[in-house]
Amino acid sequence: MSAVATEVDSQIDALLAAPTFSLEPAEHEARLLALLQNELTYAAERNERLHRYLDAWPSDYRTAKRLADLPYLPVGAFKVSPPLTLSGTQNIVRTLASSATTGQTPSRVALDAPTSRRMVKGVVAIASDFIGSMRRPYLVIDTAETLAGGGQLGARAAAIQGLRPFATEMMCCLNGDDAGEPRIDESRLSSFAARWGAAEALAYGFTYVIWQHFVRPLRERGIRLQMPNIRVLHSGGWKRLQDQAVTREAFISGVAEVFGCPPDRVLDFYGMVENVGVIYPDCEYGHKHVPAFAAVIVRDPLTLRPVDEGQQGLVQVCSVLPTSFPGFLVLTDDIAQIIRYDGCACGRRGVSFRFVKRVPQAEIRGCGNIETKRQPPAAV
Repeated sequence: MSAVATEVDSQIDALLAAPTFSLEPAEHEARLLALLQNELTYAAERNERLHRYLDAWPSDYRTAKRLADLPYLPVGAFKVSPPLTLSGTQNIVRTLASSATTGQTPSRVALDAPTSRRMVKGVVAIASDFIGSMRRPYLVIDTAETLAGGGQLGARAAAIQGLRPFATEMMCCLNGDDAGEPRIDESRLSSFAARWGAAEALAYGFTYVIWQHFVRPLRERGIRLQMPNIRVLHSGGWKRLQDQAVTREAFISGVAEVFGCPPDRVLDFYGMVENVGVIYPDCEYGHKHVPAFAAVIVRDPLTLRPVDEGQQGLVQVCSVLPTSFPGFLVLTDDIAQIIRYDGCACGRRGVSFRFVKRVPQAEIRGCGNIETKRQPPAAV
């Protein structure tokens, strides 16, 4: 292992062990800047295309004084085939691909074992800060088939599995009908609700699946679960709900009504395949927060300069977790608003932001609705 690789591993471990949301912003910036500069050097040593890209950047990343000055990749760079990799073919254990509609090219990222382990640690560190670290009964609002897969694993399954460290037991409450459409397994759902009604429990589902195949059928039949202490996490699928004129407020209200829990126990988080291992849940004030091992920069769409507090722009996500693909600095086609550069009434330090929308006419990436193929890509 090279000296740079050893230093990168040590720095990543240190940030994963740091307080997730309480680093002082100047310290956070300095630690991320030093690590990301090392990771860019690491990437350039392992991928000639990236080496040439970094050489062509208008400024030298090694002398950058702030995160916003480091070179970033557009999200479209992850649509190439074979995918951009920083690890030999023999080391790739999984390839994640975002969903794509007909005629569109999915993003692909290649994971080796160390990157996969870090991504699990990242999700657990973030989620623990919002829901606590205790283990509890876990209701999966999806089908068992989603979790099956042999050589394939969907993004919904990846998100479901990412929360397994919080589970004492796990139960899927949907079944596929003859046409493959998810339907509620009333027997299993009733059993879970009766057994764990007053307990601290956890539920997760893809946003659209929860609404279309769980909340709507239960509301139409007047069925209400008495689970006041459940935590309901969801992600992805807002585009389809917006097409049905379902607002966030209506979604949260509907989920809370069906479960019989307070609305503040329904938690949305933002994430994307190119930034796997980092999720951005809403705090009680509706703001998303950035962990110690990541950063978010919101850039003016015209100048690409970082915006001021209160302004909107293109989201750039930054993560130190991957070493098998160059997902360190990625400019997305999402639009967000910076709330504060430091401080939130919830007590978390650093950047707080709100997701606004996707750039008009941008491809629908499929959010976290991904498939996993265990056929490693060729290293490049």
